[in-house]
Amino acid sequence: MHEVGLMAEAVRLAVEEARARGAQRVAALRLRVGALSGVVPEALEFAFDLVTAGTPAAGARLEVERVAARWRCPRCRAEYESMDVWSACPRCETAPGELLQGRELELVSIELD
Repeated sequence: MHEVGLMAEAVRLAVEEARARGAQRVAALRLRVGALSGVVPEALEFAFDLVTAGTPAAGARLEVERVAARWRCPRCRAEYESMDVWSACPRCETAPGELLQGRELELVSIELD
């Protein structure tokens, strides 16, 4: 489960930032996770409790913003959302073109105490 490693790195960065700013603890982390990122949000949430134990982030809140995959059709230029990489354009049935969003995996913000 690579989500444990990803979450451990996010928590490490948050704790490092807390120390750099003289904060006593991390109160919250906010992540953006795209539908096509290859990361399972529920696994991140499970890993969060494991990797924060005994750190200044113990007891912190985790907010995961899920980002849908959004495509632009190469033929008719319509934009549409789909959870499937191979989903055709709903307007003209052309194969998916440009991926506009959905691969995000970002540590968006950290709340410190």
